[in-house]
Amino acid sequence: MSWWGWDRLVEAMVFFPQAEHWARPERFGLTCQEEWIPTADGQRLHAWWLPAPGSDTVLLFCHGNAGNISHRLPNLKLLHDLGLSVLIFDYRGYGLSSGRIDEQGFFRDAAAAYQAAAAHARQQRARLVVFGRSLGGVAAVRVAAEQPVAGVILESTFTNLADMARHHFPLLSRLGPLAGRLEALAWVDRIRAPILFLHGDRDQVVPLELGRRLYQAATAPKQWVTITGAGHNDTIEVGGEQYLSHLRRFIASLPPPPGMEGP
Repeated sequence: MSWWGWDRLVEAMVFFPQAEHWARPERFGLTCQEEWIPTADGQRLHAWWLPAPGSDTVLLFCHGNAGNISHRLPNLKLLHDLGLSVLIFDYRGYGLSSGRIDEQGFFRDAAAAYQAAAAHARQQRARLVVFGRSLGGVAAVRVAAEQPVAGVILESTFTNLADMARHHFPLLSRLGPLAGRLEALAWVDRIRAPILFLHGDRDQVVPLELGRRLYQAATAPKQWVTITGAGHNDTIEVGGEQYLSHLRRFIASLPPPPGMEGP
């Protein structure tokens, strides 16, 4: 198999984009501004900007590998109700975004979304926190390793694709090279901002041990939270108010936005 063919096979087993939107933010009582974010290689990413009046925090939401931004609306509602302004975007090939998803594009898209979120944070005089869920946590790690952020939230995030393949597809892991693919473990120690890790102890998609390895490799101020009884897709439902309180406390512990420091 050619290198190109191997890459396409691997990426087809990782990314599951869906074009059709499930719902609109207005259905959840959210005020939304449509945005189109240009990437360095000429793609246009569709995004929703959900401002919270008076918020001192902008959250950049990097979602997981399936669906599109509309499938995160219940989560977005909870985050917005915490008083956070949120920018969520679709990777290329997802939802209304142009192009076709691949690994390089995945990271380019996260970098472009960071620039858009940082512009909102400057305009709002707010701090910028990057949130990554599952595969989106790999994007969040790369962004936070390369750009200034106030904090990082990683939920149900894994170390790298090779570790995931050994767990789920042992045959695939022997067929071709996976080292360095969708890599978070080698980047997480470059993050200087505080990191909150959240992981369900019944996660059968991303094993708890991979989340713990990523946590152990981080050198920034960090906190680990095990959500007892939660799998991969029900951390919020199972965690409930306790889950939300961890987010509140973490964000409240971060340094104030530029220009709003105390005496």
